[in-house]
Amino acid sequence: MAEQEKVASNDERAMRRAKRQSLIDAGVDPYPIASTVTTHVADLAARYAELEAGGIADEDGAYYLAGRIRAKRGHGKLLFIDLEDNTGKIQLFCRVNNLDEQTWALAGQFDVGDIVEAKGCAMRTKRGELSLMVASLRLLSKSLRPLPEKFHGLSDREMRYRQRYVDLIMNPEVKQTFINRSRLISAIRRYMEDQGYLEVETPILQETLGGANARPFTTHFNVLDQDCYLRIATELHLKRCIVGGMERVFEVGRQFRNEGMDLTHNPEFTSMEAYCAYGDLSTMKELSEGLFHACAAAVGKGETLEYQGQTISIASPWRSAPMSELVSEVLGEELSIDTPVEHLRELLTANGLEWEPSWGAGKLIFELYDELVEKTIVDPTFVCDYPVEVSPLAKRRADDPRLTDRFELVVCGKEYANAFSELNDPVDQEGRFAAQVEAKAAGDEEAMEYDYDYVRALEYGMPPAGGIGYGIDRMVMLFCDQPAIRDVLLFPHLRPERHEQPTRGAAVADAAPAADANVSEASVPEATQAGNAPAEKDCKAAVADGTLDAGITREQAYDLLCAHNKDAFHIKHGETLEALMRYYAEKYDPANVEFWGIVGLLHDLDWEEWNDSSVHTLKTAELLAEAGANPAVARAIQTHNSDHIPELPKPEHQMEKVLWACDELSGLIQAAILMRPSKSVMDFNVKSLRKKYKDKRFAAGCDRAIIAKGAELMGMELGELFGSVIEAMQATAPDRDTFSK
Repeated sequence: MAEQEKVASNDERAMRRAKRQSLIDAGVDPYPIASTVTTHVADLAARYAELEAGGIADEDGAYYLAGRIRAKRGHGKLLFIDLEDNTGKIQLFCRVNNLDEQTWALAGQFDVGDIVEAKGCAMRTKRGELSLMVASLRLLSKSLRPLPEKFHGLSDREMRYRQRYVDLIMNPEVKQTFINRSRLISAIRRYMEDQGYLEVETPILQETLGGANARPFTTHFNVLDQDCYLRIATELHLKRCIVGGMERVFEVGRQFRNEGMDLTHNPEFTSMEAYCAYGDLSTMKELSEGLFHACAAAVGKGETLEYQGQTISIASPWRSAPMSELVSEVLGEELSIDTPVEHLRELLTANGLEWEPSWGAGKLIFELYDELVEKTIVDPTFVCDYPVEVSPLAKRRADDPRLTDRFELVVCGKEYANAFSELNDPVDQEGRFAAQVEAKAAGDEEAMEYDYDYVRALEYGMPPAGGIGYGIDRMVMLFCDQPAIRDVLLFPHLRPERHEQPTRGAAVADAAPAADANVSEASVPEATQAGNAPAEKDCKAAVADGTLDAGITREQAYDLLCAHNKDAFHIKHGETLEALMRYYAEKYDPANVEFWGIVGLLHDLDWEEWNDSSVHTLKTAELLAEAGANPAVARAIQTHNSDHIPELPKPEHQMEKVLWACDELSGLIQAAILMRPSKSVMDFNVKSLRKKYKDKRFAAGCDRAIIAKGAELMGMELGELFGSVIEAMQATAPDRDTFSK
């Protein structure tokens, strides 16, 4: 069905190109240079709200409108066109007697999606619809692609992000989100200026990495022959401004962190950082409350917001509470930094959370907060008094050096801002930079570098200051009630499409292959020969009544796995993948559950004996051929090593995408589960997995880039994939013995 729609779309494109050429041949420019617009739809609607049905506006002159055709209906000598501009829709009332012969003929060739200019006077039809009685029409831009009938929903998510221009055309609510984003950013700037803050601009290309702990993007400055970073934060340059006497500064700007993506994180994002000389955390709290109220007003909202089904009150004053107080409320007993570590460990264990012997009371309390408490916070709350163990770069509190003068603003279980009483002691800062350098030398890719110039700036003296950073994209998500960060980014970064090279003047079809939802279709993917590369296209996989035959039984596959793997972990990993593949096959391809399962069971058949990415899955193909397996099994297995051997087939079919997405990620999940007191997946959650994923030192052999690509292949956000695979592992764990011999 999808292929038929694609063919139909290409036929339509061919017809539209033919129309374009016929217009040119007739002397009509389908893309003229100039146009005339004297009014908009909303203006006419307001001006003629009282015009009676059947009435025609008796005014001198005529209006010029321009916009996109959204619908077209012909009735003999009448033609009705629904025209949409940036303010709304209006009906164009075209009558053969009112138009010259050439214009009437031109109107008949218009297609939905064309952009046209119409001149006429306002009227209201007998049915009461405000219209423009057209006196002349002109084509401004010929649309060569038909607009889709439907362009929304999860199934089209990647297409919506990739072709945002179509998304904006088809979904008014999407356009409104980005209109509101613009209003929010404008409101933020106005509010900050009203509070006496000066907006400044700091470098995006930076020689020294600093201001946050994050992995950077790198580039090269040719004229200086200098490697540079794209900035990960604006902090250090803004505080240089404070040193220089600019007492209140802020910057709204893009940051770049070469890290993973999920529902609330994107490698390229917008932040607003602000610093106030002679301010402190109370200054930042007042700033935050006022800023959120200004944002709400900018999008027509009051002190109550609805976000993803939850009601949030942003009415002042907001709660401000120490972290230990919040933890005490949720756990039902008084806890503090003075609570014995033995008891805190017991609480973590009782709640199925892991801990390490080196953790002190501060880190243990933070883990309880992070895992159990943060998600319970709904209304805006300033979470204060972070332990120094989890805030090593923050200024210590004068009354208790075990705690820091820091807060995070949490709303609906998510962090929206991070604030500090800024460190201004150059000797202390020098020591902290030195510690970061040591951490980087030890392999921490996210550690900062030593910024000599910043230390020099502090040596001139920086006044006490409060500083804060806001995640603008998350704020837009909140005020626009959007679930994912990509829904508030106009053009989120995606993997590149594959395109055929077009021939001049030819109508080239979309080259990116459509993902087959079911590998049991008659066109089975190219199988793999008992050697290295993919087999010829005429490889005959056994297909009967839509069912793929693996060529070997599940029992034979298990014997084969055990014959070449003695390590119990490798066998268990194969069984885990088998269970996951069967789980997803029930969703995507129920006719081939057995085939999917065997692919999962044997996906790492050769790893223990060869343990070499350069031959991994190639040896598997040989072993499967000797066992008499259908080459299609080897072909599917080989796709998950195509990043190491470019000649191997890439994951194209749903089975292959699922294998890629589950293999590396399930390994990370299993490693994380072993750290938990329960040693069970049943009490594991996405938040715990996200923390392990971000900690590159944990299970360092699990390639995060492979996991991220798996999410892309599945058309999911990273967090969605985490949740899906955890759910699958929880669903299959009780039945794991089913797959044991």
